[in-house]
Amino acid sequence: MRVSSDAIRAGLAALAVALVAPKAEAQVFGGPKSGGIGFLPTVTQNGDDIVWMHNWILLPTTIGISLLVLGLIIYIVYRFNETANPTPSRRTHNGLLEFAWTVAPALVLVVIAVPSFRLLADQLIIPTPDLTLKVTASQWHWNYGYPKSEGGFSFDSLYVEDKDLKPGQPRLITADHEMVVPIDKVIEVDVTSQDVIHSFSVPSFGVKIDAIPGRLNKAWFKAEHEGMFYGQCSNICGIDHAFMPINVRVVSQSDYEAWLLEAKKQFASSDRVDLAAAPLVNP
Repeated sequence: MRVSSDAIRAGLAALAVALVAPKAEAQVFGGPKSGGIGFLPTVTQNGDDIVWMHNWILLPTTIGISLLVLGLIIYIVYRFNETANPTPSRRTHNGLLEFAWTVAPALVLVVIAVPSFRLLADQLIIPTPDLTLKVTASQWHWNYGYPKSEGGFSFDSLYVEDKDLKPGQPRLITADHEMVVPIDKVIEVDVTSQDVIHSFSVPSFGVKIDAIPGRLNKAWFKAEHEGMFYGQCSNICGIDHAFMPINVRVVSQSDYEAWLLEAKKQFASSDRVDLAAAPLVNP
């Protein structure tokens, strides 16, 4: 039975739409892209420093060591195989070689350590915050609490199932309510958990910190670009670990103040949120 060319063209067109449509929906700034293999776009100084550390320190070091080891293996196979070297050497020590393979790795570690310590210090030493938010993890959602100065409200942020997604919302990483913060402000996040260990991770901000029951961990970011930014719990926290997205919307100061007015009404609560402004001091 012959199939008409129109039917074939229609089938190919439908297949093309099916293949292209999911990719179009996934092209979200601040979130993963279909076929992407690199870092997400970063919008904080710490995020930029992390990408620089990877691209200019860790990646060249990894490639260099791998090529060196590969070259040594090829040389050994060529130079010391049974045909080329029928009488093997019985030497067991070489002072120069032993010195080199002890000192060289130490120097490599020093090269990696210097920028690493600077980056860790930038991440852990929190500047005076313009806004402090409390982030509480639970199985399996996030709760965001705003301080009394902003209205003293809190709200849950839950995963949006595929059937409830609106046009343009990426699947698996969309939440029903997002954390909203102003642009170019130092935002401190005080992170804890109600049950098991979770992890608050927003790659575009260079933020990844564990949420541990009974402990308040602190991190910070200063976003330099408006938009919606996506993250997820990055610890395996239970059966619905994959459905615990983080959405952070960065807006202008005027838009943030307008959002606050609506949020105070929407999330009004008699239990006002009071956050620890001082850094924790470990005993």
